[in-house]
Amino acid sequence: MLEALVCPQTQRTLEYDADKQELISRSANLAFPIRDGIPVMLIDEARVLE
Repeated sequence: MLEALVCPQTQRTLEYDADKQELISRSANLAFPIRDGIPVMLIDEARVLE
């Protein structure tokens, strides 16, 4: 399923962080949360990576 998802900002691939339950976009420097098994792919909901 991860192969079908892309960053909504950059349209590039994502990395899965199982520990934090997030999808990471290195190109946008954002982490998208996964809530109840559902990826929340909204830029407003994403966390900026440090």
